[in-house]
Amino acid sequence: MTKNFFRAALVLGLLSAIGPFAIDMYLPALPSIGQTLGASMGAVQASLMAFFISLGIGQIIYGPVSDMVGRKAPLYFGLLLFAAGSIGCALAPDIHTLVVLRFIQGLGACAGMVVPRAVVRDLHTGHDAARLMSLLMLVFSVSPILAPLAGSLLIESFGWRSVFWAVTVAAGAGLLLVGFTLPETRPPEQRVDSSFGSAIKAYGVLLRDRHFMGLVFIGAFGISSFFAYLANSSFVLIDHYGLTPRQYSIAFAVNAASFIGVSQFTGKLAARFGLVPIVKVAVTGYAAVMALLLVVNLAGIERLDVMIALLLVGYGFLGLVVPTTAVLALEEHGAIAGTASALMGTLQFVTGAVVMATVGVFADGTALPMVAGIAGCALLAYAMARGTLGGVRSVPAAAR
Repeated sequence: MTKNFFRAALVLGLLSAIGPFAIDMYLPALPSIGQTLGASMGAVQASLMAFFISLGIGQIIYGPVSDMVGRKAPLYFGLLLFAAGSIGCALAPDIHTLVVLRFIQGLGACAGMVVPRAVVRDLHTGHDAARLMSLLMLVFSVSPILAPLAGSLLIESFGWRSVFWAVTVAAGAGLLLVGFTLPETRPPEQRVDSSFGSAIKAYGVLLRDRHFMGLVFIGAFGISSFFAYLANSSFVLIDHYGLTPRQYSIAFAVNAASFIGVSQFTGKLAARFGLVPIVKVAVTGYAAVMALLLVVNLAGIERLDVMIALLLVGYGFLGLVVPTTAVLALEEHGAIAGTASALMGTLQFVTGAVVMATVGVFADGTALPMVAGIAGCALLAYAMARGTLGGVRSVPAAAR
């Protein structure tokens, strides 16, 4: 692999991590935000859900725009909007204002979610794309591994508002990365046929493509299981199991490290076996482990070490599912990679928001509603894989 390959992974990974950083640093603060602003658990979770909804909605716009005007301009706009929303969140006087500003913050953050995936497709296909996507996820891993710990340290020292000042600084760093290290991968001659009209037609084509939609929802239900953990784990592990914010951040980082670490085998496995067999095996293991976690919990075994161990293995399998399904979904849509990436991101984040809301309805402070949501998502991902990857198009990407 060339130096440019690693540099692309580093830059795209850091840009992709800025939005999730605003999620993961925020998680240890959820209980203290409720106490400070006099808000209920549901109201505090609404601020997290607002961020996810805007991440999904905004991508549907950023994707086509990045096909029309290039990849860099949407990144500039998104990072500036994210910074403005972050400053507003840091100054929010009540939970309602915080929810609105988190929505605005998410609209900015989603540029960093959708555009880097399109850049990957601009540069590579097949197992090279899978390798770059997995390297991107390795850099991206700085967020779920380090952000909760960094957030807990900031919260303990300066209070929860300091988290938003920190992500404002991250947005500034992102602007510098875009300006000085990221080349434009969508040259003017490739933008000629791109317009909002063509984007609407492209969305129609994508929505009618059952193979594309199936791959998107395999990833969507996989990611949604992690979203269910994001939204509920701080309340379950801190309030129910009695962990400190710092201990919680370490427990969270362990599972995130499993997801990211296993994903780094994607490129080598794709080159040897093809992407489709990887998805089939990984999604089966993922569903089996998460179903076992639910059975164990229903049996009354609520030991924290058992739950963390099973999540560690389950999210390891998920680390193979997410990058491979993303590459497969974009493989046949290079001409509209930005639009395809946007639709994929929108559907995945909206699915995640619905899952978070559903689990939130049943949240009672114990682990069972969270675990049931995680297992349900895993089984749905397995069902989607069974229905999607049995046709003639299920050819390993590396062989196409």
